[in-house]
Amino acid sequence: MATQNINRDNQQVFLIRHGETEWSLTGQHTGITDLPLTENGRILAKRLEPFLAKRRFVMVLTSPLKRARETCELSGLGDAAAIDNDLMEWNYGEYEGLTSREIRQKVPGWLLFDHGCPGGETPEQVGDRADRIIARARRQQGNVALFAHGHLLRVVAARWLGFAAGVGRHFLLDTGTLNILSYYQGIPAIKEWNGAIE
Repeated sequence: MATQNINRDNQQVFLIRHGETEWSLTGQHTGITDLPLTENGRILAKRLEPFLAKRRFVMVLTSPLKRARETCELSGLGDAAAIDNDLMEWNYGEYEGLTSREIRQKVPGWLLFDHGCPGGETPEQVGDRADRIIARARRQQGNVALFAHGHLLRVVAARWLGFAAGVGRHFLLDTGTLNILSYYQGIPAIKEWNGAIE
Protein backbone atom coordinates (compact mmCIF):
# COMPACT_ATOMS: atom_id res chain seq x y z
CA MET A 1 0.00 0.00 0.00
CA ALA A 2 1.36 3.39 -0.95
CA THR A 3 1.93 5.90 1.83
CA GLN A 4 1.68 9.07 -0.25
CA ASN A 5 0.62 12.35 1.34
CA ILE A 6 1.67 11.28 4.81
CA ASN A 7 2.22 14.52 6.66
CA ARG A 8 0.64 13.74 9.98
CA ASP A 9 3.08 12.17 12.41
CA ASN A 10 0.72 13.18 15.20
CA GLN A 11 -2.33 11.36 13.81
CA GLN A 12 -3.42 8.30 15.73
CA VAL A 13 -5.93 5.73 14.51
CA PHE A 14 -7.50 3.84 17.41
CA LEU A 15 -8.58 0.30 16.53
CA ILE A 16 -11.00 -0.93 19.17
CA ARG A 17 -12.09 -4.54 19.16
CA HIS A 18 -15.57 -5.14 20.52
CA GLY A 19 -16.05 -6.67 23.96
CA GLU A 20 -16.61 -10.32 24.74
CA THR A 21 -19.52 -12.31 23.22
CA GLU A 22 -20.72 -15.85 23.83
CA TRP A 23 -18.98 -17.02 20.65
CA SER A 24 -15.70 -15.25 21.39
CA LEU A 25 -15.65 -17.24 24.63
CA THR A 26 -16.08 -20.55 22.78
CA GLY A 27 -13.77 -19.64 19.88
CA GLN A 28 -16.52 -19.84 17.27
CA HIS A 29 -16.01 -17.79 14.12
CA THR A 30 -18.44 -14.89 14.37
CA GLY A 31 -18.70 -13.03 11.10
CA ILE A 32 -22.18 -11.88 10.15
CA THR A 33 -23.97 -13.47 13.13
CA ASP A 34 -25.17 -10.44 15.10
CA LEU A 35 -24.47 -11.36 18.72
CA PRO A 36 -24.69 -8.93 21.65
CA LEU A 37 -21.98 -8.45 24.24
CA THR A 38 -21.91 -10.58 27.37
CA GLU A 39 -22.13 -8.77 30.69
CA ASN A 40 -18.35 -9.02 30.98
CA GLY A 41 -18.09 -7.63 27.44
CA ARG A 42 -20.18 -4.64 28.49
CA ILE A 43 -17.91 -4.06 31.49
CA LEU A 44 -14.80 -4.17 29.26
CA ALA A 45 -16.38 -1.70 26.83
CA LYS A 46 -17.35 0.68 29.63
CA ARG A 47 -13.75 0.69 30.89
CA LEU A 48 -12.71 2.38 27.64
CA GLU A 49 -14.83 5.47 28.35
CA PRO A 50 -12.51 7.46 30.67
CA PHE A 51 -9.51 6.74 28.46
CA LEU A 52 -11.23 7.76 25.22
CA ALA A 53 -12.86 10.81 26.84
CA LYS A 54 -9.39 12.39 27.17
CA ARG A 55 -8.88 12.29 23.40
CA ARG A 56 -10.40 14.30 20.57
CA PHE A 57 -11.56 12.39 17.49
CA VAL A 58 -12.32 13.98 14.15
CA MET A 59 -13.96 10.78 12.94
CA VAL A 60 -15.51 7.77 14.69
CA LEU A 61 -16.63 4.77 12.64
CA THR A 62 -18.18 1.51 13.70
CA SER A 63 -19.13 -1.79 12.17
CA PRO A 64 -22.90 -2.12 11.79
CA LEU A 65 -22.86 -5.30 13.90
CA LYS A 66 -24.40 -5.06 17.38
CA ARG A 67 -21.29 -6.09 19.32
CA ALA A 68 -19.20 -3.29 17.79
CA ARG A 69 -21.96 -0.65 18.01
CA GLU A 70 -22.61 -1.56 21.65
CA THR A 71 -18.90 -1.27 22.46
CA CYS A 72 -18.81 2.13 20.76
CA GLU A 73 -21.85 3.36 22.71
CA LEU A 74 -20.61 2.09 26.07
CA SER A 75 -17.21 3.70 25.47
CA GLY A 76 -18.89 7.09 25.17
CA LEU A 77 -18.40 7.67 21.43
CA GLY A 78 -21.76 6.42 20.17
CA ASP A 79 -23.18 9.88 19.46
CA ALA A 80 -20.21 10.74 17.23
CA ALA A 81 -20.13 7.45 15.33
CA ALA A 82 -21.09 6.65 11.76
CA ILE A 83 -21.63 3.15 10.39
CA ASP A 84 -19.08 1.86 7.86
CA ASN A 85 -19.86 -1.52 6.30
CA ASP A 86 -16.16 -1.99 5.47
CA LEU A 87 -15.65 -2.53 9.23
CA MET A 88 -17.76 -5.72 9.20
CA GLU A 89 -15.97 -8.82 10.40
CA TRP A 90 -14.50 -11.28 7.89
CA ASN A 91 -17.32 -13.17 6.17
CA TYR A 92 -16.65 -16.78 7.16
CA GLY A 93 -19.19 -18.25 4.75
CA GLU A 94 -19.53 -22.00 5.36
CA TYR A 95 -17.29 -21.72 8.43
CA GLU A 96 -19.57 -19.33 10.33
CA GLY A 97 -20.08 -20.56 13.88
CA LEU A 98 -17.33 -23.19 13.68
CA THR A 99 -14.12 -23.23 15.70
CA SER A 100 -10.72 -23.47 14.01
CA ARG A 101 -10.35 -26.97 15.40
CA GLU A 102 -13.65 -28.07 13.83
CA ILE A 103 -12.63 -26.58 10.48
CA ARG A 104 -9.22 -28.29 10.55
CA GLN A 105 -10.88 -31.64 11.17
CA LYS A 106 -12.52 -31.18 7.76
CA VAL A 107 -9.67 -29.28 6.08
CA PRO A 108 -6.28 -30.19 7.62
CA GLY A 109 -3.82 -27.29 7.60
CA TRP A 110 -6.51 -24.66 7.08
CA LEU A 111 -5.54 -21.14 8.15
CA LEU A 112 -7.93 -18.23 7.73
CA PHE A 113 -5.20 -15.78 6.72
CA ASP A 114 -4.02 -18.12 3.94
CA HIS A 115 -7.15 -19.81 2.68
CA GLY A 116 -10.13 -17.62 3.51
CA CYS A 117 -13.54 -19.28 3.67
CA PRO A 118 -15.67 -21.08 1.06
CA GLY A 119 -18.82 -19.07 0.48
CA GLY A 120 -17.20 -16.18 2.33
CA GLU A 121 -14.22 -13.87 1.80
CA THR A 122 -10.64 -14.37 0.74
CA PRO A 123 -7.77 -12.59 2.53
CA GLU A 124 -7.44 -10.33 -0.53
CA GLN A 125 -11.08 -9.27 -0.35
CA VAL A 126 -10.75 -8.40 3.33
CA GLY A 127 -7.51 -6.58 2.48
CA ASP A 128 -9.39 -4.46 -0.07
CA ARG A 129 -11.88 -3.43 2.62
CA ALA A 130 -9.02 -2.65 4.99
CA ASP A 131 -7.42 -0.45 2.34
CA ARG A 132 -10.62 1.57 1.98
CA ILE A 133 -10.82 2.03 5.75
CA ILE A 134 -7.19 3.15 5.91
CA ALA A 135 -7.61 5.57 3.00
CA ARG A 136 -10.63 7.10 4.72
CA ALA A 137 -8.71 7.47 8.00
CA ARG A 138 -5.65 8.99 6.31
CA ARG A 139 -7.77 11.70 4.70
CA GLN A 140 -8.59 13.03 8.17
CA GLN A 141 -6.61 15.74 9.90
CA GLY A 142 -6.70 14.31 13.40
CA ASN A 143 -7.38 11.22 15.43
CA VAL A 144 -9.77 8.50 14.26
CA ALA A 145 -11.54 5.76 16.25
CA LEU A 146 -12.62 2.52 14.55
CA PHE A 147 -14.82 -0.01 16.36
CA ALA A 148 -14.73 -3.42 14.75
CA HIS A 149 -13.72 -7.07 14.98
CA GLY A 150 -10.67 -9.21 15.65
CA HIS A 151 -9.75 -10.68 12.28
CA LEU A 152 -10.69 -7.55 10.32
CA LEU A 153 -8.62 -5.31 12.61
CA ARG A 154 -5.63 -7.65 12.32
CA VAL A 155 -5.80 -7.18 8.54
CA VAL A 156 -6.12 -3.40 8.97
CA ALA A 157 -2.90 -3.43 11.02
CA ALA A 158 -1.08 -5.47 8.38
CA ARG A 159 -2.24 -3.23 5.54
CA TRP A 160 -1.47 -0.05 7.54
CA LEU A 161 2.15 -1.23 7.60
CA GLY A 162 2.06 -2.05 3.88
CA PHE A 163 2.04 -5.84 4.29
CA ALA A 164 -0.27 -8.38 2.64
CA ALA A 165 -3.54 -9.11 4.42
CA GLY A 166 -2.25 -12.54 5.46
CA VAL A 167 0.37 -10.95 7.70
CA GLY A 168 -2.53 -10.26 10.07
CA ARG A 169 -1.88 -13.76 11.43
CA HIS A 170 1.02 -12.26 13.43
CA PHE A 171 -1.14 -9.76 15.37
CA LEU A 172 -3.00 -11.54 18.16
CA LEU A 173 -5.96 -9.53 19.39
CA ASP A 174 -8.17 -10.02 22.44
CA THR A 175 -11.72 -8.74 22.93
CA GLY A 176 -12.23 -5.30 24.42
CA THR A 177 -8.72 -4.15 23.57
CA LEU A 178 -7.30 -0.85 22.41
CA ASN A 179 -4.77 -0.58 19.59
CA ILE A 180 -3.19 2.53 18.14
CA LEU A 181 -1.76 3.01 14.66
CA SER A 182 0.40 6.04 13.99
CA TYR A 183 3.59 7.07 12.20
CA TYR A 184 7.30 7.14 12.87
CA GLN A 185 8.90 9.95 10.83
CA GLY A 186 6.19 9.58 8.20
CA ILE A 187 6.41 5.79 8.15
CA PRO A 188 3.26 3.89 9.19
CA ALA A 189 3.84 2.27 12.58
CA ILE A 190 2.05 0.58 15.45
CA LYS A 191 2.12 2.62 18.65
CA GLU A 192 0.17 0.19 20.85
CA TRP A 193 -1.22 -3.31 20.30
CA ASN A 194 -3.64 -5.51 22.25
CA GLY A 195 -3.76 -3.02 25.10
CA ALA A 196 -6.10 -3.82 27.97
CA ILE A 197 -7.73 -0.98 29.90
CA GLU A 198 -7.72 -1.70 33.63
